[in-house]
Amino acid sequence: MSFVKSGLKYRTFAGGIHPLDDGKALTRNKREIAAPLPKTVSLFMSQHIGAPAKPLVKKGDIVRKGQLIGELQGFISANVHASISGKVVEVTPLPLPTTGVKSPAVIIERTEEDLWVDGADIVSDIDSISPNEIRQRIKSAGIVGLGGATFPTHVKLSPPKNKIIDTVVMNGAECEPYLTCDYHLMLNKPQEIILGLKLAMKCIGCKKAHIGIESNKEDVYRLFKNILADESDIKVDLMEVKYPQGAEHQLIKALLDREFKPTQLPLEVGAVVINVGTAFAIYEAVKFRRPLIQRLVTVTGDGVENPQNFMVRLGTPIKQLLEEARISTNISKVIFGGPMMGIAQSNLDTAATVKGTGGILVLKGAKQWESHACIRCGRCIDSCPYGLNPSELSITCEAKEFELALENNVMECKECGCCTYVCPAKRPIVHLIKFAKAEIAKQTAQRAVQSQQK
Repeated sequence: MSFVKSGLKYRTFAGGIHPLDDGKALTRNKREIAAPLPKTVSLFMSQHIGAPAKPLVKKGDIVRKGQLIGELQGFISANVHASISGKVVEVTPLPLPTTGVKSPAVIIERTEEDLWVDGADIVSDIDSISPNEIRQRIKSAGIVGLGGATFPTHVKLSPPKNKIIDTVVMNGAECEPYLTCDYHLMLNKPQEIILGLKLAMKCIGCKKAHIGIESNKEDVYRLFKNILADESDIKVDLMEVKYPQGAEHQLIKALLDREFKPTQLPLEVGAVVINVGTAFAIYEAVKFRRPLIQRLVTVTGDGVENPQNFMVRLGTPIKQLLEEARISTNISKVIFGGPMMGIAQSNLDTAATVKGTGGILVLKGAKQWESHACIRCGRCIDSCPYGLNPSELSITCEAKEFELALENNVMECKECGCCTYVCPAKRPIVHLIKFAKAEIAKQTAQRAVQSQQK
C-alpha cells in the first residue's frame, strides 16, 4: 500500500506505530569513527541463528586477524573469525548479551601487530565470478543478517530448487528508534552497498531488486536514486516512517504488495530480503575476501555524553565502547540494541559486541512502570502488524494456558513490541509471550524425549 505526500509516493503497511521521539538526532549528523582496537575480544561461537560454530583454537594458540577460529556446524550455521591478532587466553562459556544463555567464546588478547591472516584482504576480479563462488565466499566469510536477525546469508541465498525468487528486497529502513548506523553506511558506502546487492542478485539468478528507505533519510533516498537512475532493474522506494517498517513481512508488503504468513519465509512469495549492512559485507567478502570481523555500532542515549557511530571489531567489550562515548553517572538502563526489540543488560562485565549488534542504548531516566490488568481498549490489536490479538495472548500466557495460546497463534508473534508500546495498562505483553514460547518449547522437547523412551 502507498500514499502520496508533497508529490512523493510513500510505501507503507497496515498497523505499526509512530514513536514520538525516534532519538536519531543524537547521532544523525555525526561522522562515524573507528573505535580504538580492544586489548581483548570475546568472540562467541553463537552469533547467528542455527547451530553454534565449533571452536578450532585452544588456550595458548596464536591467531591473526581474519583467521577462522569457529567452524560452522550443519546447514544453518556460520563461521567465526578472529577480529584481532593475538593470543588465545581462554575458551570458555559466557552468557550471550542477546539471550543470557551461555555460549562457548574464544577470548583473544591483542598483540602489537594487526595483521591479516594469509589469504584474506586480497583484491579479486569479480566481473565474471560464478554464482556458486559468490555463495562460497559469503559462506567462508561468516556473513549473517546484520539487521539483527543474524540468519546465515549463504543459506538465505540458497533457496530450494522448487522456489523461484524473482526479487531481492534490500532493507534501508532502519526503523528502530535511536539507531543510525545503517543511515551512515548508506550515506558513505552507497556504491559498495549496491554492488553487494548485485552480487546477491547474481548469486540466486534474480533480475529485479527493490530498495526501501524511510523518508527520514530522504538524502540517502535521493543519493541512491541518482546512482541507479539508469538501471531499471533496481527500484528505490521511499517509505513512511513507521515501526516496524524494516521487518521482512512489512517491507515486502510495502514494496511488493505481497503477503505471507508470519510463520513462513519470504521465499514463499518469491522474495529474499537483505539488510544494507549485509550487502556491504557481501561486497567486502567477494571483492576482497574479507571475513566479517567488524561493523558499525550506534552508541547513544541520554546516558552518554558523546553519542556516536563507531566502527567496531567484533567481540569488543561493551564497557570499552561506553567509555569511548563517555558514559554518564546515575545510569538506569543499558540496552543491547534499540528500545523496541533490544535486550536490557544486567551485567556489563562479560558483554561484548556480536555480529547482530546494531546499537547500544544508554538511558538515565528510564521509567519504571507498574503493570495492570488489561482494560480491553483494543489499541494493541490496532497496532499489531501481524493481525494478532496481543491482549488475549497476554492473558492466556500469563495464566499459563499454553494450549490456548497456541490456538491464538502465539508462535506467529515476532515480538516487535508495538503492543507493549501502546498499552495504557503497561502490560509486559512481549515478555509474557516470550515466556510462553520458551515453556512451549520446553514441553515439546520433554514430550519428544518421553516418546523416544517408550
